[in-house]
Amino acid sequence: MVHPKFKTFFVGVSCLGLLLLQGCAIKVNPWERGNLAKQQMAINPAPNTEAWRQHVFTSKEGSQGGYGGAGGGCGCN
Repeated sequence: MVHPKFKTFFVGVSCLGLLLLQGCAIKVNPWERGNLAKQQMAINPAPNTEAWRQHVFTSKEGSQGGYGGAGGGCGCN
């Protein structure tokens, strides 16, 4: 006889494994790759603008912690 806790653990691990395997089933067809390569599909389509905004934000909000920036002021280095 299998212990009830082991059975619950086994069912949970099996369900988690099946959920993780679903991510492996997605296949991008060759004619769809052009759409995914466009700039607006990027996670950050304007990295230079975002870097500047983060620099200004950490300079202004440095006294509160923010993204690891220390100090405050105008943002001059």
